[in-house]
Amino acid sequence: MQGKKHYHPKLFNSFNLADRVPKNSFYRRLKRAIDFHFLYKLTEPYYGKCGQKSIDPVVFFKICLVGYLENIISDRQLIDHCAMRMDILFFLDYDIDEELPWHSTISRTRQLFPEPVFDEVFNKVFSKCVDKGMVAGHTQAIDSAMIKANASMESLELKVPEESLEDHLKKVRVMSQADRPVKTNKASKHQQKVSASKEELRDLKTTQEKWSKDQDQYPGASSKQSKYTSNKTHYSPTDPDARVSVKPGKARKLNFFSQMAVDSAHHVITHIHADYADKADNQCLESIVYPLKSRLQNNGLVWGNLAADAGYSSGENLAFLERKGIDSYIPPHGMYKGGPEGFTYHKEGDYWECPEEKHVTFKKIGYNKGIKQKRYFTKRSDCSECPIKTACLGKSHEKRIAITYYMGEYERAIARSKTRLGRKMKALRQSTVEPVFGTLIEHLGMRKMNTIGIRQANKKMLLAAVAYNLKKYLNFDRKIVGSMAKAAGNQCCELFQAIWKILSLFERLKIPSTSSQFQF
Repeated sequence: MQGKKHYHPKLFNSFNLADRVPKNSFYRRLKRAIDFHFLYKLTEPYYGKCGQKSIDPVVFFKICLVGYLENIISDRQLIDHCAMRMDILFFLDYDIDEELPWHSTISRTRQLFPEPVFDEVFNKVFSKCVDKGMVAGHTQAIDSAMIKANASMESLELKVPEESLEDHLKKVRVMSQADRPVKTNKASKHQQKVSASKEELRDLKTTQEKWSKDQDQYPGASSKQSKYTSNKTHYSPTDPDARVSVKPGKARKLNFFSQMAVDSAHHVITHIHADYADKADNQCLESIVYPLKSRLQNNGLVWGNLAADAGYSSGENLAFLERKGIDSYIPPHGMYKGGPEGFTYHKEGDYWECPEEKHVTFKKIGYNKGIKQKRYFTKRSDCSECPIKTACLGKSHEKRIAITYYMGEYERAIARSKTRLGRKMKALRQSTVEPVFGTLIEHLGMRKMNTIGIRQANKKMLLAAVAYNLKKYLNFDRKIVGSMAKAAGNQCCELFQAIWKILSLFERLKIPSTSSQFQF
């Protein structure tokens, strides 16, 4: 007989949310794993003593974590999603008939709390990972990624000369207006002015002329509105902290720079912060090392090795890491070529020896585009009768060698990278930090910033890292249980094999009185 379900709303219901959430639910385990009550004391200075009660800080941070765990970047969509999930309501300590906070409350509260509050949340979760044995500390891998900013390239404005800001604006405003001009300009007066030197602007003009001739080779260049943009000549009035990032083969976008460090033991994130997208990797190394080293020391861990790609390679960085007692495994960038071919360096006398056994001696320290160099010269008399003078000197009268001041640091780094441990570190970096970035961007809500400003972007990156570490933390529990069960099973098998060997031995020795005691 066919059954039919007839729904009749009840006037009264007996419903317990805690009974409806499965015992092995992720959010039930997460709620049991970490206590967020430390946030009350941490956030107390940022509330007044009177007026209406604001959102519970614990509820705020839990809702934010749910957004990253569910890969939702919109606050409005996040609240709608939480209202439809009983396990999330249980995690938030909300009953099924309670109304969740308004989505704009989440945005305002995120702006209320400063960055140290979010950093402290990250530290608390990181300390729990350390206590469980998930962090070794001795080897860290670092990398960077571009994260899309909440601003459009179509809203870019032209920077103007400093001496005639208002007059210049009136003349070129029509040139800088886009199809979708912003209502308010959030950039400071300093950022609206050209700060590049004449040499930089001249080089940029040459690049623009070359780009105009070859623009058919660039993505999106076929559009009539396409234009060559640079941080030296353009800025974003929507998000002044966003920068135009330039990567070969990729379209120019307004991005933030995410710098991250990951521990090699179980891929726990040990540090993350937002930086400006117009920086190079080697300009961000020190801003990673200082807080990371302090965080590891506070948790009783000793940092010894650092693995990174060639983008972080520079003489200053290698010397900095040596002073900090950290062995760097960073391949040298393409600019470092070592000494000239055929010349031998003698460290004791600090000179180079040419193929004709003449000395190129050290004379002075100089700078080339900000790069510190040691400069060596020969005597003119040594080169005047040299048989290879034309091939070696060209039109010069003496041999000149300009080499980086940090040649020793480069050579030691190259020697480390060629060792067995160096090759292992390269593979370790590729399998450690790069997959973590992929997880954050694709699955934990870091594909785009829905906030304005670098400080807000830094908060969101910290919370995304907290969500990642919490997932690692909960999965590590299961691995421990599974490994303990496996170890117990292995011990039972070993015990059975030992008993079987004893029985076999008794059988060979024909000791029936003893073997008969073992009955299965």
